[in-house]
Amino acid sequence: MKSLRARLAADPAIGTGNVLATVIAHGADLNGPGLTFDTPVDHYPAEHALTLGELDERVQARTAWLHEHGIGRRDVVAIWATEAQDIVLSFLALTRVGAIPALMNGKMSPPIAEEFIRRLRATGVLADAAHRELLHEAPILAEPRELGTADPAKAPENYRHHADDPVVITHTSGTTGVPKAVMHTHTTLYAALKHLLTMPQAQGTNRILNALPIPHTATVLMVNQVLGNRADMLLLSSQDAPNVLHHIERWKPHSVYGFAVTWAGLAREDLTSHDLDSVRMWFNTGDCAHEPHIRKLVAVGTRETVTRDGRVTVKGSHFIDGLGSSEMGHNGFHITHTIDSDHYGRCIGKPYEFAEAAVLTQTGEELPAGKPGLLGFRSPSVSPGYWNDSVNTYRFRLNGWFLTGDLAYRDDSGHYFHLDRIPDAVAGFDGPQLFTSLSEERILAALPEVLDCTVIITPANGQYVADVLLELAPNAADEDRSDAVKAAVGEEVAAIIRKVSVIGSDEVPVTVTGKVRKVALRETRLTGAEV
Repeated sequence: MKSLRARLAADPAIGTGNVLATVIAHGADLNGPGLTFDTPVDHYPAEHALTLGELDERVQARTAWLHEHGIGRRDVVAIWATEAQDIVLSFLALTRVGAIPALMNGKMSPPIAEEFIRRLRATGVLADAAHRELLHEAPILAEPRELGTADPAKAPENYRHHADDPVVITHTSGTTGVPKAVMHTHTTLYAALKHLLTMPQAQGTNRILNALPIPHTATVLMVNQVLGNRADMLLLSSQDAPNVLHHIERWKPHSVYGFAVTWAGLAREDLTSHDLDSVRMWFNTGDCAHEPHIRKLVAVGTRETVTRDGRVTVKGSHFIDGLGSSEMGHNGFHITHTIDSDHYGRCIGKPYEFAEAAVLTQTGEELPAGKPGLLGFRSPSVSPGYWNDSVNTYRFRLNGWFLTGDLAYRDDSGHYFHLDRIPDAVAGFDGPQLFTSLSEERILAALPEVLDCTVIITPANGQYVADVLLELAPNAADEDRSDAVKAAVGEEVAAIIRKVSVIGSDEVPVTVTGKVRKVALRETRLTGAEV
């Protein structure tokens, strides 16, 4: 008899909108793992490991509430909350009635949240107590926890999704203003997971600490992945480094999933003073991670390896890096680092087997190895587009490729290297090649006392100038680092550096997912302001 994972992979009807119900229909043990949340779920206490049956019953209660209140097929319902259980359980219930949940980061500013909801043309909003007070025009349905008061026995039959049905809307980080609403269908957001079900389960993925932003596409993927793998997962409502460390020591995960901002936060800590031996793997998505942060993480934890004496456990963990986005639907690239790795320089590895990539000119021709250009991506996991925004949907398509918004190059071995985000660089195909992200990577690698840094490039009097902002370790010497920074970044960027400043960790504007808002920093420079 086929394993459960094999049966799920072969099921043509499975997708993002019905994984929980399909796993149960294929005979998964109802007493097996469901999900674990860091806050109470109805009458269950925080960190109670919900069984699959308990999870299903709590989702059915919410499904019944939605049905009783007239929410059904194609209704767009925004969810604005902080707690992981509010977002995830509401998402699972809304898909069961055929509605389209739109997940919103709790850190979004109220004016932007109102505008985001308006652009969705939402039927209603599920907002927790703290957030509903901030909304003045949006149509409030209820607080998410109210949905758990309904009778699960009154839940309607599960909606049957077509492959092309829209099942979730998430959003971009909003580095340039109101985030774009990224739509995924029943099949796009499950395409990568279906491929992974046909492969051996990766080391460490049987017990996962989810430190990804809860309203992000990545968390939707992880919920469906662990349900299919029948694995344990604790979802954190806050991804701050101290909170992540606290839960690693208490809950003993075998892998931790997160964004680059979390790894940067962990790298600021003395990791040797914490018990991190349970961690076999760190998995990064979103922006690729910086080498110094990766090296600090792979130096702790443990991993299994095969020797002449058989499988043994050794000191040091794996770090799987890559590049992903809400639009890509899953990390598009992957590379594995250990304590012995030397393949850095913002290498994001090779595309997954289910995907293709290319470096393109502005007219869509593929560039040869070594030539920097626009990163194009093609995969069944790519979002069909932005909700209610056909202009941006088609702007990011070129010659059959989805444009990720990144600049990259490929080497002769097929590895891809990330250079910068397009809005942050000055990189004409025939002009100067000035990259901010690559410059930051080089500074961090060359100056170990720098915990994090930001480089911005702005126009000035018909030319360009670069400003470098350094966050230093507490014990770093008080000295001028301009020469060391210029030596690290390379001749082209060094020639335009105007100022090297030391700043505090809270002095750089960031998005709701922790990305630096370089657009805002450039605007302050253009108006003569300082950070």
